Amino acid sequence: MAGKIQIPENLKAELPPNKWGKILGATPIVMTVVATMLAGLASSEMTKAQYDRALAAQLQSKAGDQWGYFQAKKMRSALAHNSLELLQATTGVKFLDNDELPQKNGVIFRALFAGQLPEAKVAPFNEKVKAALSALAENKSETEISALLTQTSKTELDEALVAARQSVMDFDAAIKPISQALEAEENIAIAAGGEKLRSFNATRFRFQAARYDAEARLNQTIANIYELQVRKGNVSAEKHHARSGKFFFGMLAAQMAVIISTFAIAARQKNLLWSVAAVAGLAAVAFSLYVYLYV
Repeated sequence: MAGKIQIPENLKAELPPNKWGKILGATPIVMTVVATMLAGLASSEMTKAQYDRALAAQLQSKAGDQWGYFQAKKMRSALAHNSLELLQATTGVKFLDNDELPQKNGVIFRALFAGQLPEAKVAPFNEKVKAALSALAENKSETEISALLTQTSKTELDEALVAARQSVMDFDAAIKPISQALEAEENIAIAAGGEKLRSFNATRFRFQAARYDAEARLNQTIANIYELQVRKGNVSAEKHHARSGKFFFGMLAAQMAVIISTFAIAARQKNLLWSVAAVAGLAAVAFSLYVYLYV
């Protein structure tokens, strides 16, 4: 069995015989524990900052994918618009009307040719997310956007992303019957040829242009939400980085208290130097609590 560790009697005799003396005697041990705790907190905050940076990088990649979809949809829309304009300029073609369509597709095509494309509904975002999206669309400064994101939780952004994706799926479901009807009508138009085929192509190009424009807007919304999540991650990383630095300063103060109290033992000036060490330690603890609660 290891013997019990005790403070030498000669050192005990030089300490004040009261609670303050006991506190001073425990100062080196307490400050060592405090310094270790603060070092752990500093390391933990730095790890959180690195995690947020890595997550933001992944989200930026996803945002890039959505911007790629957006550009592809806009390009397809532009091609459809150009094809329609070229067809109209060269042949003076007209669009199909209801009388030229099979009755089985009448409802679908009447809605299409009247310009009543299924509505690409905007996701029901809350006011905080709407404000952040508006700031992003208006190219406001990073400081303004970050201030808005500070008031917006990660959960709210995640919910907005789910809602935006649902809008895409809802629009795809609404547009699918029209696309299928167009495919079925294409074979009839090809077989008829001539003016019938040209009218069908003009109608299809007009539909495709409107469809891709609507889909591009939906992809743009998803991309913007990802951009907000990236900025939110960077804001969180900056916060954890700042907290880590402040906890590190607190650790240095606690270590200074340990050093001072150690010198006090060596110099046998414990009352004065240990008092300084205790004050430094209390300051370190108070500063760390402030950082933990408010920074």
